[in-house]
Amino acid sequence: MNVTHLECAACHLEHEARVLHNLCRECGKPLLVRYDLDKASHTLTKESLSARQADLWRYREVLPVENDENVVSLGEGWTPLLHVQRLGKQIGLDHLYIKDESQNPTQSFKARGMSAAVSMAKELGAKKLAVPSAGNAAGALAAYAARAGLECFIFMPNDTPRANVVECEQTGAHVTLVAGLITDCGAEVARRKEAEGWFDVSTLKEPYRVEGKKTLGYELAEQLDYKLPDVILYPTGGGTGLIGMWKAFAEMEQMGWIGSARPRMVTVQAVGCAPIVRAFEDGKRFADEFPNAATVASGLRVPKAIGDFLILDALRESGGTAVQVTDDELIAATREIGAAEGIFCAPEGAACLPALRKLMDGGLVSSEDRVVIFNTGSGVKYLEAFT
Repeated sequence: MNVTHLECAACHLEHEARVLHNLCRECGKPLLVRYDLDKASHTLTKESLSARQADLWRYREVLPVENDENVVSLGEGWTPLLHVQRLGKQIGLDHLYIKDESQNPTQSFKARGMSAAVSMAKELGAKKLAVPSAGNAAGALAAYAARAGLECFIFMPNDTPRANVVECEQTGAHVTLVAGLITDCGAEVARRKEAEGWFDVSTLKEPYRVEGKKTLGYELAEQLDYKLPDVILYPTGGGTGLIGMWKAFAEMEQMGWIGSARPRMVTVQAVGCAPIVRAFEDGKRFADEFPNAATVASGLRVPKAIGDFLILDALRESGGTAVQVTDDELIAATREIGAAEGIFCAPEGAACLPALRKLMDGGLVSSEDRVVIFNTGSGVKYLEAFT
């Protein structure tokens, strides 16, 4: 629609937009979609949004699909931003919000990225899609591939929550369970994709999942009347949502929707798998692979994220930070949030609450700050974690 080219996030080499790509052909880092934002802003205005459908495709001019018939949608996006006053009062915050991504199709934020990625795969002629996943991305890809009429090949660790496995099987995917972590699943996809004719839709290994995820940033701005929050806490595995929001804020500033002020971005990880926290604390731009990664929050069990440098750049540029919490803390927080607000969070989303407490105890968040925490999925998919 308004796409001009793809650009490597690291070396900035331009790539042709209307061709299937995975990573940069020169340096092997993620590609990002670039738009003619001046052209987009002629029809995508704050005023025009009031008459548009309540899903992520309301931001059509800054999404990559050229032809409307290739949009693959299940009604994803435009999830509620809930002012959680009871929970806020318990921890001493007047302006605490939860962006509840569990209300997406397939019950997680992964629906956003897969809607965009599958739409583009369809438009550019892919027939077979493959992904390694800790669970929710697999369920989302299976659903959207089915909707698009494409074949889907899923590789998940063999201790993935059972609900995710059943979801994929019941939506027609070819499911393989792997003894190991998501990185081992990714290696299996990489080993077989050429011979099998698969297009790899792994996190940030194609340019379009981040485009779906960036709508989190557009929605947040719109729901808060274009006054961005002071602090955003984001549970971080691959980190596509955080990277996407940071991209969205830059695009909105270019279109004149917001100024240069940014929220302090906070990565939340589990003690048993905290590569971004370690890299942030050590002053590194790239994170080392985290050894023996283990956490009950399966979406946080990503020992090496290909977009690590983009996450760390956003944290530092925004004056944010990275926090780790224990499994005991995040499981207890699931119950605390549920009892106070009626939201049954995924363990990953619940991890943001003890992280927020640590920030407040350290004086990094004040009682006057407007804070948004992201619940990335439904606790219903993690029943094994609560037994």
